[in-house]
Amino acid sequence: FNRTKSQICLYFKMPVLEQYCCVSVQGWIASVRGGSFSSQGKHITSSCSLVAFNTDQAGGMVGLTSVNPASDGKWTVTQISCHADLVTDLDFSPFDDYLLATCSADETVSHDKPVIVCVCVWSPLVLFHPAASELLAVASVRGLQVWDVTRDTALTGKHTPVCARFSLVFSYFTLTDLSLLLSVSHCLTDLSTRGTALVPKLALDVSCCEVLRLLQLTDNFIVPISYQVPRKDFHADLYPDTVGHTPAMTAEDWWKGENKQVLSSQRARRSVGGTRGEQFTLQNPLSTPSSSAAPSRSPSSTSGLSSGFLPSPSPSQSSRAIQNMLGPSSKFRHIQGAVLHRDTHITNLRGLHLTTPGECDGFCANGQRVAVPLAIAGGQIAVFELSQPGKLPDTALPTIQNSVNVADFCWDPFDTHKLVVAGDDAKIRVWQIPKGGLTETLTEPECVLRGHTEKIYSIKFQPHASGLLASSSYDLTVRLWNLGTGEEVKRLSGHQDQIFGIAWSPDGKLLATVCKDGKVRLYDPRKSTLPIQEGPGPEGHRGARVVWVCDGKYLLVSGFDSRSERQLYLFSAESLASGSVASVPADVSPSTLIPFYDPDTSVLILTGKGDTRVYTYEILPEAPYFMECSSFHSSEPHKGLCFLPKTECDVRDVEVARAIRLGKSTIEPVAFRVPRVKKEFFQDDVFPETAVWWEASLTAAAWLSGSNGQHRKISLQPKDMMPVSEAPKEVPVRKYLPSSVYLEEKTDEQKKEELLSAMVAKLGNREDPLPQASCEGVDEDEWVSEELTTHTHTPQMIHDTL
Repeated sequence: FNRTKSQICLYFKMPVLEQYCCVSVQGWIASVRGGSFSSQGKHITSSCSLVAFNTDQAGGMVGLTSVNPASDGKWTVTQISCHADLVTDLDFSPFDDYLLATCSADETVSHDKPVIVCVCVWSPLVLFHPAASELLAVASVRGLQVWDVTRDTALTGKHTPVCARFSLVFSYFTLTDLSLLLSVSHCLTDLSTRGTALVPKLALDVSCCEVLRLLQLTDNFIVPISYQVPRKDFHADLYPDTVGHTPAMTAEDWWKGENKQVLSSQRARRSVGGTRGEQFTLQNPLSTPSSSAAPSRSPSSTSGLSSGFLPSPSPSQSSRAIQNMLGPSSKFRHIQGAVLHRDTHITNLRGLHLTTPGECDGFCANGQRVAVPLAIAGGQIAVFELSQPGKLPDTALPTIQNSVNVADFCWDPFDTHKLVVAGDDAKIRVWQIPKGGLTETLTEPECVLRGHTEKIYSIKFQPHASGLLASSSYDLTVRLWNLGTGEEVKRLSGHQDQIFGIAWSPDGKLLATVCKDGKVRLYDPRKSTLPIQEGPGPEGHRGARVVWVCDGKYLLVSGFDSRSERQLYLFSAESLASGSVASVPADVSPSTLIPFYDPDTSVLILTGKGDTRVYTYEILPEAPYFMECSSFHSSEPHKGLCFLPKTECDVRDVEVARAIRLGKSTIEPVAFRVPRVKKEFFQDDVFPETAVWWEASLTAAAWLSGSNGQHRKISLQPKDMMPVSEAPKEVPVRKYLPSSVYLEEKTDEQKKEELLSAMVAKLGNREDPLPQASCEGVDEDEWVSEELTTHTHTPQMIHDTL
């Protein structure tokens, strides 16, 4: 590359990459101020984890950022002071991603924190040895020194005179036949290049056939440029064994005369693919490397100088290879969220209450209707029928008037007409919606539950017993209510601060809570009013939610860490005191992530009030526990999502979840689908028998007396669809065309000839009879005129025209 131009030329050995590769420019790293052109060494360098670059800041500043973005897709750029003068060169250790050596015109070399004083006087260069650990070469116009950085002493004190400008290179081998090199790509950018750096092979994304990644340092940006071979699956011929991450010898061994090379990735048990899995672990602490060995490669590819291609693996082998590299993958990783057609929307919603308490979901829906709070005095709630979409009238709507501000509200899961509302006056009101929806304003509830002494946080129905409700309050208690009798039946205590969230276990036996005092508690309400377990919860105090996952084996808590960043935690229900078994960061936002868990697929869907992004994870009962899937993004912030029964999903379109999205003025259905090829078959691997949770399995009185219920299960398979597991097996046939078919550029002369041939072929051969020859009643004048008209457009005339 040329530092003053914007062109980067790439050369590869001919047999390696089918002579062509695709170039794509990814997200740019901003907040960068490139260093001075006067530096004689590298302006930018990279390890598998970090990128270091020269800056224009005074005082010998070096910029640092990560190779890959954070979970929110952004890079964080920091600067460290290394020298008192301009940094002239920098280099990462090939065996330690976090060991950086820098040098400067101030006659010092810095590695990590200690400073080594050397005899260099102007524009020194530094370079780590490629095989020996902690061995650093330092060069200047006065000479060359080799340092053992572990001892901060030079192994050699002699100064070998060299010219004023030179390159410092440890040699591996020499390419003697330059005719083997072929220019395969020119990357043209709009910005001048201050420097480029290659990202190490071990950090490449082999799942998308990335064979090279360049980092271009410009005046204000670092531009990652990814070179990818256009193939669909993992191909071993693109990834011969690369050098490992373990040094072959120590600095002392090298000085004693030993010469060793770093073991190849296969012998060092670190291949590109295997290391990618480990590198993935560094980026995502929830993922763990596969226990199986990394896929081996043919010995002929070890040197990287093979004269031919290795046979491409079969699709099944490719899938297994990728799975071995990246660990377990989720069948829902490509889940897609989509807002359904506008014909299903309820629009022109006015006066929406946007400031509901943090413990409230904001709105609630069942399979027939949706309840939405309005910003009208008296705690009014509007109820809309999902079967009646369209534009709402501009006139006032019939509502439910609670006379006080609404704290939380939810539908009875076993009665789609019963809405329960908790108010700021510490009372719980039970409303009955008439069939067909609200036609007039309701002012008198069916019954009122009294008992709490302060306003209520949240309410949750027991998942099996009809008419059994739990409520949490500012009085630091959780109370159970029998709606049939209107009485309080249990009172749970033990909380020291605000109760952020409550959740019943899937079997309805236990109740979990998460509290502002930093504790997660577990209650068995029928045996004790005090918690049977408690353990450390989220450190942040901005809010939290709790939900049971993995058949009740784990508790998932969405909350905030000590820096007020949103975080997901997974706790074992059998051992809360041991703390979380796994956690995953989300992003920075003031609203709490509200979780929805589908027990049929183990898919967790989360979003917050005012968010535009919906997160999706598959939850596993063992490491890596969290498997992130595709996110759904909406164009405008939403109030939240509320999910409907599984029977509302279109299984023919592989829809695994259906939600209602509340926008600023609209109510929209959102479908979450899994992309599948054979949609003519019922996808029984993602649609197991589902529990009929909208039917009660016992009464509140029976549960209080010690009985337990269990939901019956039904199949979602349509009668006219065959399960995909019983579909006839087909041998997959794939045809791969060489990339040259897609990437070859034709000369202008070739294009002209092709156009000429096509036009001549369209006119037809001069000797062919004209269509009129088969017709009768054509005058002789027309024959002559037609022949002259056609034959005057000769190929030569067309050629001359072109």
